[in-house]
Amino acid sequence: MKIELAFGHEGMTIDLPADAQATVIRKPAQALTALPPQIIADALASPVNCDPLSVLAQGMKTACILICDITRPVPNYLFLRPLIEQLTGAGVPLDGITVLVATGLHRPNLDDELAELVGDPWVLEHVRVENHYARDEDCFVHLGTTAKHQVPVGLNRLLVDADIKIATGLVEPHFMAGYSGGRKVIAPGVAHHETIRTFHSARFMESPFATSCNLHNNPLHETQLEIINMLSGPVLGLNTVLDEHRNLVFASFGEIIASHMAAVTHARESCEVSVGQKFNTLVTSSAGYPLDKTYYQTVKGMVTPLDILEQGGDLIIVSECSEGFGSEEFCAAQKRLVELGPEAFLQTLMAKNLADVDEWQSEMQLKPMRVGRIKLYAPQLGDNAAAITGVEMIDDVSAAISESMARHRDENIAVIPEGPYVVPFATAGAGS
Repeated sequence: MKIELAFGHEGMTIDLPADAQATVIRKPAQALTALPPQIIADALASPVNCDPLSVLAQGMKTACILICDITRPVPNYLFLRPLIEQLTGAGVPLDGITVLVATGLHRPNLDDELAELVGDPWVLEHVRVENHYARDEDCFVHLGTTAKHQVPVGLNRLLVDADIKIATGLVEPHFMAGYSGGRKVIAPGVAHHETIRTFHSARFMESPFATSCNLHNNPLHETQLEIINMLSGPVLGLNTVLDEHRNLVFASFGEIIASHMAAVTHARESCEVSVGQKFNTLVTSSAGYPLDKTYYQTVKGMVTPLDILEQGGDLIIVSECSEGFGSEEFCAAQKRLVELGPEAFLQTLMAKNLADVDEWQSEMQLKPMRVGRIKLYAPQLGDNAAAITGVEMIDDVSAAISESMARHRDENIAVIPEGPYVVPFATAGAGS
């Protein structure tokens, strides 16, 4: 049996062993009810819990539209110009509109990459497009501290000072925040580095509620909602949901929290899959381009399927890692993880209130390491990078599957072609 896994731009096909009994876990097929431009138009025409943008923007002089960075396959080309045209139709001048790339603590998206990200030359020509820099102290307004989890809040001045604020993005499972999109595009998307490093510290990451598909009692989600409520003026969201083939199947627009929840409700129907059992051998991906550009993002694919991995089982993951490992800070965290070992590394994290940049991804890697063995196919990682992954490198996926089946004396395997965009649960109703 051959099966294709998401890998880079083109995908990769693997041969499953002849005796493998494969359970393939993917999103159910979704009917395309309209062409993508019409889906966007319908969402803008039927805002959730607010007036239409053409009404809200009356009398406004400035607007800030947030977009996700290059690691998310958001169809920005579909909605940026319609949003801008509705704003200008209501009287907002073009020179008062900024598109801000919500990089969080990721690197900026520049030149050809920025053009790819925006996807519409008209937008680049007519409005200001900027990257967020979380460590540029001059860019921020400090709004105080959240009540419940005591997080200091600094947000990009371009957003805070705008008369009307619109966060756009992709709603899909997120291994810490439950679901991406909406409030997450604001924080961590355009937050100060201390804001990000506080609610990515161990006291948040080690919460049993900070997990895929869960918003209930999730400390990251709770903090993000508090941050939204610190902002003045209209704060809106345009949310998209994609199918396995990256087709737009749903969009919502409106008040940021309500419109995000509408998209989460839709996404749950396809992204959360009840499987009914656990597996000793699990094969998955890092979702292909653009998410699998780095090892940093690959960790997500290791964490999201853990509910169906048997204790002591094998998690086999493929990732192109076309850009290599990730940030220098992430490399440093991984070196410490390998040198100290998982338990000692975790103890160093628990002693901090402010996480070092990107070390939270190494902390998240501890979760699959506690459950089973991780085997990574990433041929573009060099030997030096491979040595600090902390996982077992493989050069033959099919052979690794055969070895795992033999070791466990179990022919049943699970395959998740789309990686972290699909979250399997061993029992029904596990997501919430």
